[in-house]
Amino acid sequence: MSSTVYALLAIALWTSLASLGTLLSHLPPFLLTGLALIIGSVPSWPLVLRDRRAWKVPPRTLALGIYGLFGYHFLLFIALRHAPPVEANLVNYLWPLLMVVLAPVLLPGVSLRPLHVVAALLGFAGAAMAILGARGGAAPASGAAAGYWGFLPALGSAFIWASYSLWTKRVAAFPTSAIGLFGLVSGALSLICHALLEPSVALSARDWLLVALCGLGPLGAAFFVWDMALKRGDARQIGILSYITPLASTSLLLAVTGRPLTWSIALAAALIIAAAVMGTRAR
Repeated sequence: MSSTVYALLAIALWTSLASLGTLLSHLPPFLLTGLALIIGSVPSWPLVLRDRRAWKVPPRTLALGIYGLFGYHFLLFIALRHAPPVEANLVNYLWPLLMVVLAPVLLPGVSLRPLHVVAALLGFAGAAMAILGARGGAAPASGAAAGYWGFLPALGSAFIWASYSLWTKRVAAFPTSAIGLFGLVSGALSLICHALLEPSVALSARDWLLVALCGLGPLGAAFFVWDMALKRGDARQIGILSYITPLASTSLLLAVTGRPLTWSIALAAALIIAAAVMGTRAR
């Protein structure tokens, strides 16, 4: 399959993350992240049992994987705790834009064309409209201003995922199965954070089912196909396609919560699709 198909598969899986997270919002975030990442690493276990080279990566590459998977989720959950969640999520979704504009800085031999810049800004405008449109333009809750420092870790999470996605092209080639090792170690670190920072809770059978879906989907298989896309495609074009994620995620949330479709969401769809088309045509 082409890099675009792999990227779209990852985007489709990430679309369900917000809805699954809403259904599991009663669980401590580090517990949810740790369990989901470890479950997400399970599909690669048979590969490493059959051939240990499936997880054989240099320490630098392992550090990059932990930096991406653990660092991204750590800062994102800190942001969601200390800033208005929708606005923090919007800042976090700067990562596709950062992928586009940072590519010439972090990747040798990559240049940024004017069409990339226009497409990135257009896509960000659509992402902003999609996420903020779900609130109907409502103002932040009272007292939320005191926690606006939480936007700093949100911006940090965006930078981490964008730079991780780009830097995977600069480290020594590693098998996609090694993503399972990244998830396993990152999940273990998340559970350590849970033990240190969060209260213990008991999970119901329904909780375990939803956690398994979350782990096998947006926090599992999505990482594997995302890596395949990055290995095969242009990071700038993949970054533009990523703008579909906030749109699709918001649309699914509207369906789950029973909110009506608004004109702002429809306009956001047009902006994001236009940005994706422009980005894929920029060579």
